[in-house]
Amino acid sequence: MEWITRLMEALGSPGAGLAVALENVFPPVPSEVILPLAGFAAGQGKISLVAAILWTTAGSVVGALVLYGLGAWLGLERLRRLADRIPFTSASDVDKADAWFDEHGTKAVFVGRMVPVVRSLISIPAGVSGMPIVKFTLYTAAGSLVWNTALILAGYALGDNYELVDRYLGWVSTGVLVVLAISVAWFVVARVRERRS
Repeated sequence: MEWITRLMEALGSPGAGLAVALENVFPPVPSEVILPLAGFAAGQGKISLVAAILWTTAGSVVGALVLYGLGAWLGLERLRRLADRIPFTSASDVDKADAWFDEHGTKAVFVGRMVPVVRSLISIPAGVSGMPIVKFTLYTAAGSLVWNTALILAGYALGDNYELVDRYLGWVSTGVLVVLAISVAWFVVARVRERRS
């Protein structure tokens, strides 16, 4: 929190954008902390509210493009070979996921930008599947704009109580992680049963 505050004091709204860009790639401090703090700073007149929204959205896009590039570098064929070496997975799983992303990728990128945890991860399959970078950038920007605006305005409205945003959204993040963990466990159990049968 202190580091983010100093960054915004030193750089203003671009500092908030930089923090969000870094959070997308290295998420030790979630956007649920950064964005309400930016809104609080805007409420105190330290930074512009509109500039905070625009810079943090730009930061979201930059961070997402880094992960998209990682996915594109990994590529579908490399991921297929990797899947064949990982227990309980195969190249056909990658093909199924890629087919799903080809059909639903646009919605997944847009909505995924508004879901804690998923908002960073969704960029990697977009890169792997070869989603056109212009389309990816536009839908990432749109989803990020909605998410960032909502959290910045919440921090702006709550004032000194801006930390409530992180407190309540923290439960959402935990819920998403639990769902992901259950999904992985279910997948492994299903594969074990398949192999036994």
